[in-house]
Amino acid sequence: MARKSLIQREKKRQKLEQKYHLIRRSSKKEISKVPSLSEKWKIHGKLQSSPRNSAPTRLHRRCFSTGRPRANYRDFGLSGHILREMVHACLLPGATRSSW
Repeated sequence: MARKSLIQREKKRQKLEQKYHLIRRSSKKEISKVPSLSEKWKIHGKLQSSPRNSAPTRLHRRCFSTGRPRANYRDFGLSGHILREMVHACLLPGATRSSW
C-alpha cells in the first residue's frame, strides 16, 4: 500500500491539472496563431507562470486498490499483482487465468 501522503499529493495534482487545463490549452493555441516571436515569449511566460503541478505530464496512474504507481494496466486501473490475484479469484469477468 502506498503512503497516504503520496496518494493525497497525486490527488492534489489532478485537481490542479483540471483547474488549469483550459488555460494551458488556450495559451498553447495562442502561441501557434501569433506570428511575432516577442508575443510568443509573452504568452509562453504566462504559460510558465502557472503551477508546475498543473502540467499533465506530472500525473501518474496509480492502482485503484493499493495506490501503487508502477505496473498499472489502463483497462482495469490495477497493478499487476493485484490484477493477477483478482483474476485467480474470478473477480474480473472476461479475464483468463494464466499461471507461471
